[in-house]
Amino acid sequence: MSKRSCAEGPEQHDETEKPRLGNSSSTKKAKPALDMAVAAPGAQLQAPNQQPHPLANLAVIDDDDVHERPQMNASRADGNDRKMSPSSMSTGSASLKSDQEDSTGTDGVPNDAQDRTSKDYYFDSYAHHSIHEEMLKDDVRTSTYQQAILNNKHLFRDKIVLDVGCGTGILSMFAAQAGAKHIYAVDCSSIIEQAKAIVERNGFADKITLIRGKIEEIELPVPHVDIIVSEWMGYFLLYESMLDTVIFARDKWLITNGIILPDKAVMYVAAIEDAHVKKERFDFWQDVYGFDMSVIKDIAIKEPVVDIVDAKCIVTDSKPILSLDILTCRKEDLQFTAKFKLQAQRNDFVHGLVTYFECAFTQVHKPIGFSTAPFARYTHWKQTILYLQESLTICAGETITGEISCKPNKRNQRDLDIALALKFRGHYSKMDGKTTQYRLR
Repeated sequence: MSKRSCAEGPEQHDETEKPRLGNSSSTKKAKPALDMAVAAPGAQLQAPNQQPHPLANLAVIDDDDVHERPQMNASRADGNDRKMSPSSMSTGSASLKSDQEDSTGTDGVPNDAQDRTSKDYYFDSYAHHSIHEEMLKDDVRTSTYQQAILNNKHLFRDKIVLDVGCGTGILSMFAAQAGAKHIYAVDCSSIIEQAKAIVERNGFADKITLIRGKIEEIELPVPHVDIIVSEWMGYFLLYESMLDTVIFARDKWLITNGIILPDKAVMYVAAIEDAHVKKERFDFWQDVYGFDMSVIKDIAIKEPVVDIVDAKCIVTDSKPILSLDILTCRKEDLQFTAKFKLQAQRNDFVHGLVTYFECAFTQVHKPIGFSTAPFARYTHWKQTILYLQESLTICAGETITGEISCKPNKRNQRDLDIALALKFRGHYSKMDGKTTQYRLR
């Protein structure tokens, strides 16, 4: 994109040639607009214009390859998507049928359907192997945990470990390989039945005890644990509220000066140009075979989109909006409000804000971490985009000030209510700070 002064007017875009978010084939080997290098071991976990933060200067799981990825859109109702919304899980879902046969009536409806809650459907969603397949195939995620555990056998040797939300049990088996004395692996989903078979097949039945139940409702056979491992992160870092469970386990069982993996997390925000996708996802409703269905557009645009963002779409610098120390944070800290100021790096248009997060394991011998940023390697978390009702025309050096807040939805605590207010006074456009309410579900 050629540089132009604001006096010359904003650059014009040919939207028909703009690549979709997630179209990795269009970005292969391309240099990001913000000159963000692909992260490599030892590299910083931040873009050049970010402020220093707790996760800088960590070794990260990455390599020099640009990985081709199929385009993945954000519908969490897709059975292959990692984080599934409770509302997307139908009681007659074929993907869950085999796991529910014993508790399902002849009409296909669970016998206890009237007593089921959104939390029940959440746990059911993790019963299907496809969700675990996607998580296990996320090499950035799984390899980071593997290295954090196996490269620190001196920390695990003869220790008692608690695996919160163990899934297939892979983190527990890493801990067993690292020499842990015993591991208690807890999960509320029926996947734990397969995990038991996996643990036994791999020769760890004497080292790993698997417990089915909610952390808040079970009792462990031991009064304390030395280490907690958990992969609790969701879309927008906090979606599904599993960190609440980790905090509960920490406060109940973790010894003083115990270890939590990971122990740090930071979430960021940046502005993006994304005319093509915004038009395809939302403007579509304005003319559907000649009919005006824009009432649906008004609803759809208030639901955050989980997708892959091309690094070249980033228009501004990135700023942290949430920093968590898992060793000390409280449940109340997960409801937050943050102010931020983003500075444009070039003349462009802003169609939305993108959020991403980074996690770190800083209690190990050599701190390690990973990033879900657009300029880092693909992870199954992708990024989360909040689209704006009206786009902004922005010039290099101009700033957007904003405030974002997040809290669990009152009706379903695993959903997130996100409020965003932006103020902008640019050469060509303005925004007055009106608050838009989003719901991630």
